[in-house]
Amino acid sequence: MTETKTAVIFSPIYFQHETGKGHPESAKRLYAILEELKKDKLSKSRKWQFVKPRRASIKNVELVHDIEYIRHVESLCKTGGGMLDAEDTVASRQSYETALYAVGGSLTAVDLVMGKHYQNAFVLVRPPGHHASKFRAKGFCIFNNVAIAARYLLEKYHFRRILILDMDAHSGDGTQEVFYDTNEVLYISLHEDPTSFPGAGFVDENGKGNGLGYNVNVPLPFRTSDDVYLSAVERIVVPIITEYSPEFILLSAGFDAHYSDPVGNLSLSSVCYRTLFGVANRLASENCYGRVVAVLEGGYNTSVTGKLVAQAIGTLSGINNVFEETAPAPKQRVVKQGKKILDEVKRRQRTFWHLN
Repeated sequence: MTETKTAVIFSPIYFQHETGKGHPESAKRLYAILEELKKDKLSKSRKWQFVKPRRASIKNVELVHDIEYIRHVESLCKTGGGMLDAEDTVASRQSYETALYAVGGSLTAVDLVMGKHYQNAFVLVRPPGHHASKFRAKGFCIFNNVAIAARYLLEKYHFRRILILDMDAHSGDGTQEVFYDTNEVLYISLHEDPTSFPGAGFVDENGKGNGLGYNVNVPLPFRTSDDVYLSAVERIVVPIITEYSPEFILLSAGFDAHYSDPVGNLSLSSVCYRTLFGVANRLASENCYGRVVAVLEGGYNTSVTGKLVAQAIGTLSGINNVFEETAPAPKQRVVKQGKKILDEVKRRQRTFWHLN
């Protein structure tokens, strides 16, 4: 392995997915991240480097998505684009090609880490993926980049214990659906109350068949801040992951749980994100030779998301790139409600895992 620890997967093709004026999921997100990566502490470091993604094959995408759905996306884009769902998932003429490179970016990252070229990777892609399921687009997502990467790990590298840790503000209902009946992928998601969107990710959704117990949802009340969130990580997430002992860790790295985000409804700070990526690094070191691939999901405040992602890349690569800010004080009513939810999650998960 080289002295460079972290691969940052990126291509300008990710700018070509156009969502229209005023849409929160725009190319401005990536521009903001790239600007932060140009700053001195990161730009001068040899501990990370950019790597170009490859284009995913149709066979790669079929690891998760139905061929008819894939062809529908292709056809819509060839005719100029349009809406892929009834709400907010937009495709432009270039979106199909861009989405193939988004999937390919995740697979490139997996291969680089598995080939020991890098310890870990951060995939700077759009469109995001975790709401997309076998037959549909949803929530700005076209193809499910993380889910395809997990299936790829199962098929190419013959792993049998993959962890997907989802830290987006919203439940990754597409990812949950894909792996709901298997124990070969442990899906853990911490997210805001999913009642209004996406309508899945509740405490009692724990998997079925062979997957029973391998789907862990921690649905938190709106405006939950660092204290309750990190308590969930310490009391629930870390013990379950440690017991599962994953062979590879994938992160659905959403940054829309930050308190300033215009789309998410949680109130996390930069400290919480720094802690999360530190925990992921530690768990990977303890369980799977440091193998972590983070794939960008949400994060729509461009003045903040760039700083949070740059901090995360710093944490993964061992650079002390701290984003300092003053977070709002936690609301005691929300803290009390959040603790009740954590108790309920623990009560249910004790059926499947050893939790104190």
